[in-house]
Amino acid sequence: MAQDVANQPGDAVADGDAAEDGVIVVTARRREESLVEVPIAVTAYSGEALRQAGSIDITDIAQTTPNTTLEASRGTNSTLSAFIRGVGQQDPVSGFEQGVGIYLDDVYLNRPQAAVLDIYDVERIEVLRGPQGTLYGRNTIGGAVKYVTRNLPEEFSLTARATYGTYNQLDGVVTVSAPVSDMIRVGGAVARLTRDGFGENLTTGLDNYDKDIWGGRATLEIGGYSEPVLIRITGDYTKDDSNPRGGHRLIPGLRSGAPVLDDVFDTRGGLNDPEQEVEAYGLAMNVSAELTDAITLRSSSAWRKDDTFTPIDFDALPAVDLDVPGAYFNEQISQEFQVLYDSGPLSGLLGFYYLDAQADTLFDTRIFTTVPGLTAFTNAAVDTETYAIFADFTYDLSDRLSLSLGGRYTWDERQADILRQSYLGGGSPFFGGAGIPFGAPSTNFDGSAEFEKFTPRASISFMPTPEHNFYASYSKGFKGGGFDPRGVGANAPDLDGDGVRSDAEVADFLSFEPEEVDSYEVGYKGDLLNGNLFVAAAGFYADYTNVQIPGSVACTVAGLPSFCGIVSNAGKAEFYGLELEANARLGRDLMAAGDRLTLAGSAGYISAEYKEYVTNIGGVPTDVADFREVQNTPEFTGSATLGYSTPVGDGDLDFTATVSYRSKVFQFEIPNPYLDQDGFALFDANLVYSAPGDRFSIGVHGRNLFDKEYRTSGYTFVATDPVTGAIPLGANGFPIPTLGPEGTLTAFYGNPRQVFVTGTVRF
Repeated sequence: MAQDVANQPGDAVADGDAAEDGVIVVTARRREESLVEVPIAVTAYSGEALRQAGSIDITDIAQTTPNTTLEASRGTNSTLSAFIRGVGQQDPVSGFEQGVGIYLDDVYLNRPQAAVLDIYDVERIEVLRGPQGTLYGRNTIGGAVKYVTRNLPEEFSLTARATYGTYNQLDGVVTVSAPVSDMIRVGGAVARLTRDGFGENLTTGLDNYDKDIWGGRATLEIGGYSEPVLIRITGDYTKDDSNPRGGHRLIPGLRSGAPVLDDVFDTRGGLNDPEQEVEAYGLAMNVSAELTDAITLRSSSAWRKDDTFTPIDFDALPAVDLDVPGAYFNEQISQEFQVLYDSGPLSGLLGFYYLDAQADTLFDTRIFTTVPGLTAFTNAAVDTETYAIFADFTYDLSDRLSLSLGGRYTWDERQADILRQSYLGGGSPFFGGAGIPFGAPSTNFDGSAEFEKFTPRASISFMPTPEHNFYASYSKGFKGGGFDPRGVGANAPDLDGDGVRSDAEVADFLSFEPEEVDSYEVGYKGDLLNGNLFVAAAGFYADYTNVQIPGSVACTVAGLPSFCGIVSNAGKAEFYGLELEANARLGRDLMAAGDRLTLAGSAGYISAEYKEYVTNIGGVPTDVADFREVQNTPEFTGSATLGYSTPVGDGDLDFTATVSYRSKVFQFEIPNPYLDQDGFALFDANLVYSAPGDRFSIGVHGRNLFDKEYRTSGYTFVATDPVTGAIPLGANGFPIPTLGPEGTLTAFYGNPRQVFVTGTVRF
């Protein structure tokens, strides 16, 4: 897999193509620079490199990006959980902002639903590590992942790609573009992506972990190339009709005695209503106008919408022990303006950003085996309106020394309307249930909160020669607070003792505070050995406060067993680590004419530790930091890619082999020996033949060739020690269930071995 280093198979670039002299040009700071010049930790993957590696979706790049986790969220196929340098957000329900920003053609995706983007028609994918916000878009506290589609060529172009592989994988992508006139071009891509399941749902008969996706993009471009103005209008559509992803039980059914299944991709969950369906679409218009040689104006306007229906069977058994039919409805509009300046020793930008987003989450929590027909229905509508001004400028103090200063002022307003109603006799009417309302709503909350913050950034860069760059930077990250959409207002403490829970007491109980991070980084980038070795190294330290940690636990509501949302603001966490990325061209003097041997590698180390984590235990605030872990953040990540290219006839044959490693991962803050994944390695290999002029290519790709079995996420509702988090065992030798008598301890797994052949034809 390619990284942000030069001269490796399918040269990875952060913006477009490498220059003729082999120097890669990037625009991570919104201006063209060589990769060595950029004082930012950024990894980038070109579309060509992703094609050579047989990459399937955006989560694949995490294998070779230091200190980065990208994965499908638990019982979903297309909701993304993203973590960079220990900062992220695992909970996909409305009310919780992402810690890592996901961008599609410079448009920030406000919600993680439909964000597991399939790789087709892609120009590049960039991963920026550390707080972002002074250069573009939404402020993000952990980093950003940018998915950029291709600009249209000036000439007619038609590309067709077909793939067939194990598990009856059958994909087809057609991309076409054509000039309408000297100034206007139109184009688009259509993708059909299918695969049988890795396992089976033994109750419903449906394939488990299958894929059934239609996708398409259309583009209209006016101007550009030699013209000073480029208008790019794009639309995209995705329809995912894949089956629900069922979890694998790690313990027997504690009431039914149902045994643990042999195949981790098999499941027994009986919930299939509503049928799983994900539909996402959007429109965007990006305008760039070069007013003078020094000043450029840019505008990005976008509207997006996605609807998701998903049945999540937590207990993974036929009985309704803990079943959660859910729906997510998201819509957003955004507008961004930038003024870019580049003249003499001063360059930079001034920008404005606005986002208006609505996120509605609705779900039943059905525990019929506990109390027949008992359901807790939640309808949480959380609206976000945010706007910001930002600036970032660099001044060259000399030919070798430059100083960058930036800042952002952000205003966030969160409006929450949360209803929670219990039903008896069946599920809620919204999900087609026959339940009858029981008692008054346990949450009936309507409130708002405002958050604002100035977040600065500064860096200094010293380049003793054009091939070497030493830099140091500081940036502050910020993420606004909000309201827990699963919180139970009826359980709010009566602080004034008047016997009534006031609106203010409920608001205080449901709310959580903003989180902040102070991030420091030192780094080096260099082209060594006459361009045969590229090295990028960074060391970082982050002081992270008020960390937002959402979750849910078993509880009692109006005398009935149920579940309650809980959100902790862990007082303080400390992260520090190292990252190294390198690429070398090996043995050039020993290779035959036209042959090329390359070795690319990445390594990441992070020490992520809570310093203060206060929780309420028996009415007493208790610091449990010594017994909590940072989720989805392995201490060590690493990869190595060996590439060999040789002429075959008039074409080229390219072979790459990648091994990637991740050390132990904790799925939640409380360690869980059943769900946590020990360190493991994956091995991929690719063999691709490209005809002269790249007219056609055919490749054989193998992913996870040693068929490693590894957990990526899970659900748990079993008893734990409130301080240490230890899991006590009952008389039967298994964990004690806290919600549902069968016990919920289910896991989801990464893809097994896949082998597929891809053929591409270009006209």
